[in-house]
Amino acid sequence: MRHLARLADYCSITNMHTKNLAIVWAPNLLRSKQIESACFSGTAAFMEVRIQSVVVEFILNHVDVLFSSKLSSVIRDGAGAHL
Repeated sequence: MRHLARLADYCSITNMHTKNLAIVWAPNLLRSKQIESACFSGTAAFMEVRIQSVVVEFILNHVDVLFSSKLSSVIRDGAGAHL
């Protein structure tokens, strides 16, 4: 995720800002067996992928906080429940 966030830093050159990166990478990062099954129609699959891309975009925009050592230690120590 940090690598993709760093790629977004070069969006002025590549035009791959976080939204574009999320659209491309979300289906691979958040693969859903439900989407791959035959029971999902085209519209439902599109909506599911859209939700995935919003989640990945959020993660890319907040990668420094979500993957910080401070947050990891808070979660590991169990203090996350008190936040």
